[in-house]
Amino acid sequence: MNDVQDIVARIHDSPHRGVLAVAGAGSQAVAWLLGRPGASRTVLEVVVPYGAKSMNEFLGLEPAQSVSRETARSMARAAYKRAQRLGPPGGPLVGLACTAAIATDRARRGQHRCQVAVWDDAGWTAYDLLLEKGLRDREFEEDIASRLVLMALAKACGVQDTLDLGLTPGDSLQTREHPHPPPLERLLAGEAGFVTVNADGGMTVDQPVPAVLLPGSFNPLHQGHEALARAAAGILGTDVAYELSVTNVDKPALTADEAEQRLSQFRGKGTVVLTRADTYHKKAALFPGCTFVIGWDTAVRLVEPRYYGGDQAAMTAALLDIWAAGCRFLVAGREIEGSFRMLADVGIPQGFEGLFQSIPESVFRMDISSTELRDADG
Repeated sequence: MNDVQDIVARIHDSPHRGVLAVAGAGSQAVAWLLGRPGASRTVLEVVVPYGAKSMNEFLGLEPAQSVSRETARSMARAAYKRAQRLGPPGGPLVGLACTAAIATDRARRGQHRCQVAVWDDAGWTAYDLLLEKGLRDREFEEDIASRLVLMALAKACGVQDTLDLGLTPGDSLQTREHPHPPPLERLLAGEAGFVTVNADGGMTVDQPVPAVLLPGSFNPLHQGHEALARAAAGILGTDVAYELSVTNVDKPALTADEAEQRLSQFRGKGTVVLTRADTYHKKAALFPGCTFVIGWDTAVRLVEPRYYGGDQAAMTAALLDIWAAGCRFLVAGREIEGSFRMLADVGIPQGFEGLFQSIPESVFRMDISSTELRDADG
């Protein structure tokens, strides 16, 4: 056990923190990690989604197979997302998963196997282990699986990449590394929840964003958007970032080239958060606690049942979910057919007034729109 104790000590001395998800095997690795001083420096959380419902809830979907490389990958990604929420900002994070089918108290028809996956900022790594059937009891196979979990975590933490697993010629272990694609490609493929693009063009995936977002299509970005962002920052006393969804309920999704073109407008001007959230219900789920800066016309759509298929209950449920997520709306006035409309002109349903705050006309008014600019360029 000296090799295990040594590697655990090295892991705890590294700056990495992570969430571990184990199902079917690997629990001994958790005990090794937690049983040595310094565990709180490494382990943010341990999840054991053993039952089918627990696994489905953890992943947000029902896996096609409970023990597979794809399931381990999905578990590791979910663990990494948990680590992002639970870990300190700025430090290296790891999501590690193990799903296995090993010796039990009944004859197992399939292979004895263990799938371990690790997800971090750079990519994900799969460890596919097949164990010679009938050679060992459960305790022995659990030890091997746990050593594999420990070895995978150590490699992710950059402290060691080998550990004696006690394998025989009848066993098989394959390791495959999968670097992440570029951030924009990951977003368009649905692999990332959101991408933050800094004013210098640098991109990060699923990293913390400002607490205030100004959503729009920005086709094109104009001085009205920038003035509104400044006004909102002044009212709320915090930075404001722009939010651009690459999907739209009424239009085709943006291509990579179209997204790049929209992003190029913000170079040197501000931070943009790229998402696939085409409704405010989805935006609120993605950014709980966020304040969204919107225009009068958007506020109207938020509280009109006809924008929910005529379903009053669906509108109410969406507003309740947004409120429950801790989100709010800061509403700017807009000139409509010669009349300047403000929040007071929006029919806010009774009980939801606290979701909305008005920007005074004296603080912001700029009668300009992207549609007018496009038509003028026409």
